[in-house]
Amino acid sequence: MTLRKHEWEKHGTCAAVAESLNSENKYFAKALDLYKKVDLDSILKKFNIVPSSKYYSLDNIRSVIDSFYKVKPKIQCVSPSQGEAVQTLGQIEICFDKEYQLMDCVEDEEELPNSIDDLFVFESAQQSEFSVCDESMPIYYPPAHEEY
Repeated sequence: MTLRKHEWEKHGTCAAVAESLNSENKYFAKALDLYKKVDLDSILKKFNIVPSSKYYSLDNIRSVIDSFYKVKPKIQCVSPSQGEAVQTLGQIEICFDKEYQLMDCVEDEEELPNSIDDLFVFESAQQSEFSVCDESMPIYYPPAHEEY
């Protein structure tokens, strides 16, 4: 199964209740529009948070996003392997309401709405092995070409 097909079946078919998202093409076109609107990579770069061998604090990443967009993101990490003291940035979610306006994300996954009418979530990564980042651990933001 392709990534596109998986994402459409997992998220898009739920979103299809909205007229503006009622086809696979409309769903992905809107996702690309929102991705461009947010331009998270450029904002992080302006604040010197870039993929590199450097480590960042969760508070620093969260503060940059909150100060620029005026919303709270949902930041998730890949937990460190046993014996390691650094977590890896997994994904940053920027959330939208049903009118596609930025809004605070809900941190606890149990509290997430289960209807597209309640919330649209932009996900910057497509993996599922993420958990809430540990506030006390540094975060590694790896260059795209590296395996972690």
